[in-house]
Amino acid sequence: MALDDDALTDHGLTAKGAGRILLLACGALARELIDLRDANGWDHMDLHCLPAILHNTPDRIPDAVRAAVEKHRAGYETILVVYADCGTGGMLQKACAELGVEMIEGPHCYSFFEGNAAFAAREEFTAFYLTDFLVRQFDAFVTKPLGLDRHPELRDMYFAHYETLVYQAQTDDPELTKKAQICADRLGLRFERRFTGYGDLDPVLRAL
Repeated sequence: MALDDDALTDHGLTAKGAGRILLLACGALARELIDLRDANGWDHMDLHCLPAILHNTPDRIPDAVRAAVEKHRAGYETILVVYADCGTGGMLQKACAELGVEMIEGPHCYSFFEGNAAFAAREEFTAFYLTDFLVRQFDAFVTKPLGLDRHPELRDMYFAHYETLVYQAQTDDPELTKKAQICADRLGLRFERRFTGYGDLDPVLRAL
């Protein structure tokens, strides 16, 4: 299935209306969820993604999820919200509880990609994380929103407390690794690559 990262960023992905289970997810997870679904023949799962750019305004995520659940719930037996807390301060969990739907555990996708237990054990406070999607969309999520394309001198203000850019690789792609290294260089941070694969996404979907 051909996916366009710009479309996933700005518009998300519309469900096809087929299957018993709807995965209601962030557009930044679309490729990984489709790869897992197709590789395992999980034809009972459909996917609907909200715009990934909501990542930059997390206060808007709970209402967007609520609207999507209310719109689609009549067409599926089960809806799984494939978001972690993602900066909503517990408001997404509250919305899901009120709606009677389950969501992914964890503070954010960086945690469940690495595995929530393993991520928590690291206790990292000076790492800036990128996934495959965020490496590809670095300018849309970092450079332009922070104004670094117009005012590169702001870099030191925004990233003064970071030391390392950690690239959590879902795939073994040398070109993405090169791009991630360039991102680290642009931010003046050390570079570390960790292969995470799909992390906790795999067992969560298998349990459905």
